[in-house]
Amino acid sequence: MSKKETQPCCEKFKTSIGGQALIEGIMMRGPEKDAIAVRTDGEIKLEVNPRKPRKKGSVSTWPLIRGAVNFLDSQIVGVKALMRSADLSPEGVEDENPSKFDQWLEKKLGNESFQKAIIGVTVFISLSFSVLLFILLPDILVGFFDRFLPANPLVHNLLAGVVRIGIFMLYMFLVSRMKDMKRVFAYHGAEHKTIRCYEAGLPLTVENVRIQTRLHPRCGTSFLLVVMVISILVFSVASSLLNQWSWLAALNGTFLYRILMMVCKLLLLPLVVAITYEINRWAGRHDNWFTRILTAPGMWLQNWTTNEPDDSMIEIGIAAVQAVLPEEEGADRW
Repeated sequence: MSKKETQPCCEKFKTSIGGQALIEGIMMRGPEKDAIAVRTDGEIKLEVNPRKPRKKGSVSTWPLIRGAVNFLDSQIVGVKALMRSADLSPEGVEDENPSKFDQWLEKKLGNESFQKAIIGVTVFISLSFSVLLFILLPDILVGFFDRFLPANPLVHNLLAGVVRIGIFMLYMFLVSRMKDMKRVFAYHGAEHKTIRCYEAGLPLTVENVRIQTRLHPRCGTSFLLVVMVISILVFSVASSLLNQWSWLAALNGTFLYRILMMVCKLLLLPLVVAITYEINRWAGRHDNWFTRILTAPGMWLQNWTTNEPDDSMIEIGIAAVQAVLPEEEGADRW
């Protein structure tokens, strides 16, 4: 990775505006509004919705709680935006006749309830798949070799962590090679480039956005990678503390012990996400040698999860960012 790709291009400030690549579009979330920009038949279809502000001092804004709350909220909003982009995209517009099963569900649940049910199920399946693939599977795989390893929870968690990161990297690599994902990742690149241009204080034009790097330290992909690393530390510390109980330590190596440890790790996941959020928040607000080292692995990973966008994709990014800019200048500072 070249130095040009790892450093901000004349960054003047850090914005809290963030986004997500969609089907032929981009979602941007600002401090006051959310926007979805999708290209339909050569034109940009833009939808803007106000955000419900959280009350200052509420429980959802407390450190180590806001991380889990924001993560779940982003998952729900992201799925809604993805579904909406599918409806707005040319492929979605062509399919105007829902199946009889969809018609029956919509009739029984009502349109709004139907959408909420679908979104809820989708988020649940997505999170369950991620937990199974990246949390439980590494423990199961390492568990097959426990009899060859020291009866030490630290050793088990370190090996499971290495396997977890390996599975995650392999998964991202394979996804990046899927033909259908290449355009999505190009929109991801357009999202990053547009935010980079805005943070550099340059006018949001195609020419200015095009020259920006497609890598960004506050990317969601980087966040997930840090989750993997933090999980190693949290699970190792928790397992060591739990094994101070003699009755639990006596079960070490048994099937029941593995089940109890897996349940413990599932319960600790919100804490892992919360700690990662606080680290990401702190690193995002500072720019020094330490934060650059901290964000370097995630930046490198974005070489897989972002592609160079064309000018039409950049136009989508510009439209989405401009739609969520706050009325008061500087209100979106990170």
